[in-house]
Amino acid sequence: MNLKKWVKNRSLLKKEIIFVKEKYTTIAGILFFLAGMVILMGIITAEAYYPDQPVYTTHNSMISDLGSTMPPNSIITQPSATIFNLSMIITGILILLGTYFLFRFSGDRVAVVLFGLLGLGALGVGVFPGNVTPQHPISALLTFLSGGLAAVYSYRLIDTPFKFLTLLLGIVSLFFLFTNQIFMAMLGAGGVERWVAYPIILFMIGFGGYLTGLSTSKS
Repeated sequence: MNLKKWVKNRSLLKKEIIFVKEKYTTIAGILFFLAGMVILMGIITAEAYYPDQPVYTTHNSMISDLGSTMPPNSIITQPSATIFNLSMIITGILILLGTYFLFRFSGDRVAVVLFGLLGLGALGVGVFPGNVTPQHPISALLTFLSGGLAAVYSYRLIDTPFKFLTLLLGIVSLFFLFTNQIFMAMLGAGGVERWVAYPIILFMIGFGGYLTGLSTSKS
């Protein structure tokens, strides 16, 4: 009887652990998805509110110009600056929270470091707008580098063909990050930066959706 009871309790404990891990997976997925959605819609909204003067273009203007242009003679326009900076701060917090739950269910320390740095970088971009140097350039570089590497590394975390898409997104982002001068004349500084940033945003949304549906598919 004691042996049967022990086996039964052990089985229940395993089921409880699986349930908790699936819960962590879902929470992480929702947080990552929201992070990608918040920054994407934040950029779109900040661009929509940007005034006609000074001119803001996808070709010539950096994404962070929505918060503030680089010194000297930095330009800050409202409400675009507040919308963009708050979006980055919220995005960074969401990614950091998602990283915690990612670690709770995966235990992957490399993933935690990469996603954690991505969250810190995004948070730094919002806290330190473009007119704050060197904090802003460092935060932006940290965001782009860790985001691209996180997308590449997620190839190891995903069990479906979607992993090839995350790998592709990471490679594209890192490629344009390290070869930006080659395409500057063709795409402009703003266009090149978007080829670095948007694959990371797409990765966050896709990876978040993958994690959110993972527990459902296993149940």
